[in-house]
Amino acid sequence: MSRFFKGSDSESDSSDDSEEFTIQRPAVTTKVFQLSDDEEETRRVVRSEKDKRYEELLNIIKSLKNKKKIKDMSNVLSDFESLCKAFDKAKKVVEKEGIPRFYIRTLSELEEFVSECWEDREGRKKMNKTNAKSLTTLRQKLKKYSKDFEKELEEYKENPDDTEDELDAADGEASEESDEEEQAAANSFFQKEKPAKPVKTYDDDDSEGWTNSESDSESDEDAPDDYTNMAAYFLKDKTTDDKKEKKQKKLRSVKQQVVKDVDEGDDEGGWEEVTGKGGAPMVVEKPKMFAKDTEVNHEAVVKKLLEIIAARGKKGTDRQEQIELLKELYSIAEANNLGYAMSVKIGFNIIAAIYDYNPNIATCMRSEMWELCLKNVEMLLSQLKEHQDITVGANILEDSENLETAPFRVRGCILTVVERLCEEYTKMLQACDAHSTEYVERLRDDVKVCSIVDALLAYLDGRATSEEICRVYLRKVESVYYKMSGCSEAEMDKLCQYIYTKDSTDRLRTRAILCHIYHHALHDRWFQARDLMLMSHLQDTIQHSDVPTQILYNRTMVQLGLCSFRQGMTKDAHNALVDIQSGGRAKELLAQGLLLQRQHERTPEQEKIEKRRLLPYHMHINLELLECVYLVSAMLMEIPYMAAHEMDARRRMISKNFHHVLRMSERQTLTGPPESMREHIVAASKAMKTGDWKACKNFIINEKMNSKVWDLFQNKDAVRDMIVCKIQEESLRTYLFTYSSVYDTLSLVTLAEMFELDVYKVHSVISKMIINEELMASLDEPTQTVIMHRTEPTRLQALALQLSEKVGTLVENNERILEIKQGNFFFTKNPNQQNRDQSGGYQQNQQNWSKYKQQNQTGKNRDYNYQQQGWNRRPNRNQQQQRAY
Repeated sequence: MSRFFKGSDSESDSSDDSEEFTIQRPAVTTKVFQLSDDEEETRRVVRSEKDKRYEELLNIIKSLKNKKKIKDMSNVLSDFESLCKAFDKAKKVVEKEGIPRFYIRTLSELEEFVSECWEDREGRKKMNKTNAKSLTTLRQKLKKYSKDFEKELEEYKENPDDTEDELDAADGEASEESDEEEQAAANSFFQKEKPAKPVKTYDDDDSEGWTNSESDSESDEDAPDDYTNMAAYFLKDKTTDDKKEKKQKKLRSVKQQVVKDVDEGDDEGGWEEVTGKGGAPMVVEKPKMFAKDTEVNHEAVVKKLLEIIAARGKKGTDRQEQIELLKELYSIAEANNLGYAMSVKIGFNIIAAIYDYNPNIATCMRSEMWELCLKNVEMLLSQLKEHQDITVGANILEDSENLETAPFRVRGCILTVVERLCEEYTKMLQACDAHSTEYVERLRDDVKVCSIVDALLAYLDGRATSEEICRVYLRKVESVYYKMSGCSEAEMDKLCQYIYTKDSTDRLRTRAILCHIYHHALHDRWFQARDLMLMSHLQDTIQHSDVPTQILYNRTMVQLGLCSFRQGMTKDAHNALVDIQSGGRAKELLAQGLLLQRQHERTPEQEKIEKRRLLPYHMHINLELLECVYLVSAMLMEIPYMAAHEMDARRRMISKNFHHVLRMSERQTLTGPPESMREHIVAASKAMKTGDWKACKNFIINEKMNSKVWDLFQNKDAVRDMIVCKIQEESLRTYLFTYSSVYDTLSLVTLAEMFELDVYKVHSVISKMIINEELMASLDEPTQTVIMHRTEPTRLQALALQLSEKVGTLVENNERILEIKQGNFFFTKNPNQQNRDQSGGYQQNQQNWSKYKQQNQTGKNRDYNYQQQGWNRRPNRNQQQQRAY
């Protein structure tokens, strides 16, 4: 065998050779050991997130221990804060693996250390100000922080050595590994310091040098520090591999401990399903609520309840699991007969956990959670109603609760629970598609919600304060005010009258008044609704209310206008609806949808807030019906007024929206048969101008308009008859205004036949026109005729009067401009005299101007008197329409 792989037999020869080669070729020795380092097989370890987080915790804990030994309180405080932050970073790992044992041990030891330092008064006196202040701060923070780990700390203090300490295990493994690494590093360093023999090149085909001889390996074992057998140095050491494999197995055995090695290319290093006998899946038993030997009593259940609800609202809390734990605790309390007071207390917490299940306030509950919520609220109300000796209230402190003996006292507000239930129900209806079966199914729960409100009303009657009674009464009113058969008139009056007298806040009273007016108007009690609106003076102060109350006010005014229209009071209907319809934002003002705003865009937050205010679909008011009622009312008022003031250039507009619709139709070059609701009303208006009431009626009352609008009224036949009657009357008025100057007399019978009205009705309409000075005529009772007084100017005379007015105005303006340009003509040499003359000239000019105005006014008065004598039926143009609202 060559000298490269095996040393000489004599020790002196080997030493001489080594010296010889060291002197002659030192570089070869360096290359040999560099090659051996590169060729040595190493295993790369990928550390998991658990290892990184736990190692960070362990490093801080070691530093904390060192600071505790020297009682450096300021650094102990800083290490404690760093430890808390590191634990927060490791929350994901903690949620999967559980709270590590060494962390609980560290908190327990730190509590003991702080308590010892705090009780040592002499030692505290010797501390400097920084350490003393740090000790106080540490004591407060640790006490507050340890509340989250009360259960784990108690278990650890009861059995401090119950399980193997992870920290010691991790330290032991780390020390063994570090010792082996240090020993290997020392050996390699020692071996590198040894001189080596020159290397002989090796041919891969020659395998004899690697496989030959047992004596070589034996000689290597006898002298491990001398690399006399160089082949053994390059060979993979099986004993070393065995040690590494044992070490890896040992580390895998403490998989749930601190250190876990995962080989990068190892396919066996992933998670595996744990199976039982025969390959069946392992059934993991759910941990019990109480220990086996624990006595389940009121104290134990309350303590466990506080532990469960302590995690409420914290980040990372499983809300579904919290509800399940509370339900299990409820069943345990029922099984151990702990009384209905305990069941009521746990029931309040179950409902609160259900409300907390959805963290986003803008979204609604899931359907299964809603069903669970309804069930628990109904059960809680039945328990409270059945057991009269339970007193519940938000003002009852937890320390003053009594759950064991009667009379029972439980902390909780059932009114708040029901109010939140109604809000969640509204949000669920808002989230559903209004035209889907889901909305219809969800709408069936309205009966359950109303029954819950009724049960709450019966329970709180005689128990709660007047303020709480007002709240539950308003909740009852708001749940039925928009329904035809939801509540009787007497019951609504009773509920609202109580709120009027007992409420101390303006908001509840305002909402009750608006709901009361809405309910009156919905049931066609027009005069009661109108009087209540006028007496409340809400139209003066509603702008100071909150947005939901303003929306309710808009809805009430709309319902009031619809009610007056059904009663045939078109003028009142127009006045009630003009504010909603004039701006073109009826959909948004009634909270039935959002409109695109051209001036500015809404932010996402504003859009969410406005969507939250939208009403459920079953509470909507039909917008097309609303617009049609408004336009028809405007048509019945505007067309006769336009006929009466045809020659008045300064006539006012009763409805700007109606005139806008008329102008838009006139701009069209081609006018076909009407299709939309607006086109039908425009066509009806044009027919009414000519006195053709039948065509007007056919445009307003037809199959298309009935299906879209008039059939939506409850008493639709009576509404259609009323509209036809109104069209006949206003067409008669329009006919008289238009053609009165043509006739000397008109027969009442002929007019009645023309418009298919009763003679007495025609007589009534004409009499009102004469009384209001709209028509200059007189009635001849024996002959049943209308005698026209020919005092009206002809069309030429009317145009001449208008021309004279315009010419007079033009002359006044020209003379005024001329006076300004000409100035004064009185000048003297004396400045003082000049000023006096100028003032005198100014006075003279003023006198001349006043005389001219008086003469001109006299001429105007003559013209006006002539006009009044010749056209007395013309009404006062400055007379303004009196609006009721």
